[in-house]
Amino acid sequence: MLSTRLKQLRLARGLSLDELAAKMGGIVTKQALSKYELGTAQPTPVVLNKLAAALGVKASYFWSEPAVKVEFVAYRRKSTLPKREQEKVESLVIRTLEERLKILSLISRDEKIEIPVKKWKVKKLEDVDQAAAELREQWELGMEPIANLVGTLEARWIQVIEIDADERFDGISAIASDVRENVVSGAAVVTRRGISRDRQRFSLAHELGHIVLAPSKDIDEEKAAHRFGAALLAPADAVRREVGPRRTLVQAEELFLLKKRYGMSIQAFVRRLLELGIINDSHYKQWVMDISRLGWRKEEPGELPPEQPQWFRQQVLRLFTEKVITKEAAETVLDESIEDGVPLSLIERRAFMKLPLVERRRIMQAQAEKLLDLYEDDAERQDWQGGDIIEQ
Repeated sequence: MLSTRLKQLRLARGLSLDELAAKMGGIVTKQALSKYELGTAQPTPVVLNKLAAALGVKASYFWSEPAVKVEFVAYRRKSTLPKREQEKVESLVIRTLEERLKILSLISRDEKIEIPVKKWKVKKLEDVDQAAAELREQWELGMEPIANLVGTLEARWIQVIEIDADERFDGISAIASDVRENVVSGAAVVTRRGISRDRQRFSLAHELGHIVLAPSKDIDEEKAAHRFGAALLAPADAVRREVGPRRTLVQAEELFLLKKRYGMSIQAFVRRLLELGIINDSHYKQWVMDISRLGWRKEEPGELPPEQPQWFRQQVLRLFTEKVITKEAAETVLDESIEDGVPLSLIERRAFMKLPLVERRRIMQAQAEKLLDLYEDDAERQDWQGGDIIEQ
């Protein structure tokens, strides 16, 4: 177990054997570290503690059995992505998903959330639209654009993980199974941190497609997931209602409005119009050339910052506040420092009460005068706007 845990954690931290040896102060060589990872040698207690400190975990972590088994469903990357970067991504996702599910197991829920893994069979690409429509119905999303896709996924216990990765990395999806019961206990969709909102949303929807679809052998899985992402974000009936069943021309200004409404890139939306038969192949190809000519393949006008995962962070803070988990555990799983939970206002009140009485009265008088000025300014503004002023 130590060998597997050590290599996985080292890769997740993005460290080479040389870099880890240096971080440990040269107490062991990279050759020794390699033997630990291969399982042909065991570190002494002193070395093990140094390893734990260098990698930011407790020594007991290396001997702990994983509660879940993580399987990667799909991995979108350019062929030039270095093997080391690929191993780093996979190791980081495994560790992150394992730690998150451990935290979530502490939360009691009234309803049982079932992740629809490989639920919809796909014999032809057109089946994907029906799968997306049925998922929307199952999740009670209606037919309107999904305002917050990240929040929607988190509410169904599908972990949204953002990682710092090479630009050649696009996304990955994973399923976690409980080791003891051999049942699905969680899933994750992963994107690269820092991409625009529309690209992030489409990537997440695409990766979700890999989790829920079960394409037949003659179906291209990437094309199926791509269409699922578009169908989830832009349902066929809604798009036809807004754009029309058939168009000979679609202007750029209209596409910008649709981009904002559906949270999809212009590139993805034009492709969606072709899939639904709203525009013909000729008009689609013209738009592809225009997008390339305008330099929009990498960055489009009107880009917005990505949606931020909030639900999981809130749950961790809740568990920390209720003293279910320690501050160290909360900071580890969130990968950030957090406050100790004492409200700032309480700290301020305690400091205020320690001041001499004269000083407290002076501060209160100054605050009262400030509030009076604000009240008078507001009264004048309402009077100027024609509002009613009631004099006491």
